[in-house]
Amino acid sequence: MIRRFTAELDLTALGRPVQALVAVHVYPPSRAVLQPFRDWVHTVPEVMGIFITTGSDDFLLHVAVSSTDELYSFVADRLTRHKEVMEVRTHIIYEHLTRRAIEATRPVTPPRNSGPS
Repeated sequence: MIRRFTAELDLTALGRPVQALVAVHVYPPSRAVLQPFRDWVHTVPEVMGIFITTGSDDFLLHVAVSSTDELYSFVADRLTRHKEVMEVRTHIIYEHLTRRAIEATRPVTPPRNSGPS
């Protein structure tokens, strides 16, 4: 059930105390447009995580930057320069809480050992 083990970063100590969720709608919503945008945004250092979603937004980006000025610059100067970006909504994060323990919602059956015993 554990796919990897990670460490929690102190974003303030890393000089990135301002976090935001940036909802992005691209047009046209075709694979030929979505995939290159996804590939580009995955290389952007400010982006901590990418959610590809359904509904009115195609992407939800978790961004961590040094200041609100840097956030504005990221959105206004870098993100919206892509012609496929039709709409952007930015939500600054006041506090980010995460669960430390996750419980299964149904009984978990261990995988069968398919190798020799």
